[in-house]
Amino acid sequence: MNELNIIKALHDGRFFKPLFKDVSTWHSWEVYLQALFGLEIPDRNDRRLFTRCTGLKKSGTGARVKESFVICGRRSGKSFISAIVAVYVATFRDWSKFLGPGERGYIFIIANDKSQAKIIKNYISGIFASSASFRRLVSKDLTWEIELRNQTSIAVKTASFRTLRGYTLLAAILEEIAFWRSEESANPDKEILAAVRPSLATIPDSLLIGISTPYSRAGVLYDQFKKHYGKAGGPLIWRAATERMNPTIDKEIIKTAFKEDPAAAGAEWGAEFRTDIEAFMPPEFIEAVIIPGRYELPKIEGARYSAFTDPSGGRQDSFTLGIAHKDRYGKVVLDVLREQRPPFQPTVVVKEFSETLKAYGITQVESDRYAGEWVSESFRNHGIRVKNSELSASEIYMAFLPLVANGSCELLDNKRLKAQLAGLERKTRSGGKDSISHYPGGHDDVSNAAAGACAMISKPRVIPRIWRADQPEKISHDDWPDLRGLSNEKIEKKLKKMSEPAMEALYIKLEREVGLRIDPENYKRPVIIRNFLLLWTRKIKDEKLKTAQGEELLPLTKDELDRVMGKKKHLTN
Repeated sequence: MNELNIIKALHDGRFFKPLFKDVSTWHSWEVYLQALFGLEIPDRNDRRLFTRCTGLKKSGTGARVKESFVICGRRSGKSFISAIVAVYVATFRDWSKFLGPGERGYIFIIANDKSQAKIIKNYISGIFASSASFRRLVSKDLTWEIELRNQTSIAVKTASFRTLRGYTLLAAILEEIAFWRSEESANPDKEILAAVRPSLATIPDSLLIGISTPYSRAGVLYDQFKKHYGKAGGPLIWRAATERMNPTIDKEIIKTAFKEDPAAAGAEWGAEFRTDIEAFMPPEFIEAVIIPGRYELPKIEGARYSAFTDPSGGRQDSFTLGIAHKDRYGKVVLDVLREQRPPFQPTVVVKEFSETLKAYGITQVESDRYAGEWVSESFRNHGIRVKNSELSASEIYMAFLPLVANGSCELLDNKRLKAQLAGLERKTRSGGKDSISHYPGGHDDVSNAAAGACAMISKPRVIPRIWRADQPEKISHDDWPDLRGLSNEKIEKKLKKMSEPAMEALYIKLEREVGLRIDPENYKRPVIIRNFLLLWTRKIKDEKLKTAQGEELLPLTKDELDRVMGKKKHLTN
């Protein structure tokens, strides 16, 4: 096919014109294509549009662009233009002089997933089927690829750097690059660029285009925008709102979106990078605490372990378990990280995880606070107690962040852990409270289990104050002054003389001073309180404490405690 510039091809009835209901509504895209292919932009208004969208004072007429990144709002026609460019590059140039015998040149359109890739493939197939001029060039129309008779192929690919190597590329179009995520890679956009650029290097006039709606201020798209927008000599950066690129869009839909969520609408329709979302943890922080080649550690005798599980019913999310300990230098060490991906039988996974917990001497595991009752019951059947976490997932991540940032933890060499940690996003909510979660459509089951185990073991351990008759000097005047220096027997006798209200008040004092929690049925029994006072080693389920009259007791002041502890005779028998 004779080489025809892309603007003439758009308006030629033999080629692209029949594809448009009204080609004039695509005029902004024409201006972009003129700049992309080094064509002159003769119209003054079009030159102004070029300046508004690129930040450049003038276009590089006659100079073909090697790389371009397009930042446009939703429904602006990005995917269709990608298909147009791919077909044009494949059919209107003679690439045979750059290809060896039997070698095939490829145009890749790389999408985030198969469903998006299929949409673009359908556009391309539709273009070739729309005119006899295009149809006669097709050799094979396969599921994910169209082979042409001129030694070129157009293939749609999903965003995986492993499947992109070894090809001779004429062009690569990176669709919705701002949203590329992978469970196998912490930086899929950067890794794919690293895989694609060498494949383009051997072909003169090869072309790389990244085209996407913007998202957070991170990743390749934002980096390219920050470095090159408004600067000549580098990649062509084009940014435009939906209304500018697609004047047929319903403006009321956009106005409503801005009223409901201005930050989201600014990105979705206004082509503005979001300021309320940012990467939670820089990749270099994560890499610094990963121990290469360490996949799991055996049990260390004498170490105290903490465990956290993120359960799942076995349909969509993974069931994960993390185990960590603190070494003698105070560093938090992740020892075990297990993941069972769906589908699976939850009861089978609970049994396996319970055996792992017991192997590390663990009888209690903390769980995501939204775990169902079946989780507690299933683990209980295997001798493991489940405690619902007092912290939300966001709070767990916030507690975990300092451990990573200051290098006071060691993590296992787990690629899914690295990818999920790198994919966490911090979003500012109304009221100033941040939310930390995975990106849309992503997962954080593995990272949640790892962060939970590390955050739990890093909490300061509350050491109970043990009162002993042979160490009376360790009891201050503020800590139950009536009991100073008394023997166990005398303490028990004194407790027995206390009235029920006084015993309740002593429980409150214990609760406030050392974090004691005991069953409400037991606080009336002096020997139980005496034992906890002397040998307090564990915490039991928190219950509200009430008087015999059903009134809820509140923490007492020091004067009230002095009065309760025997200085006011009417409170004792």
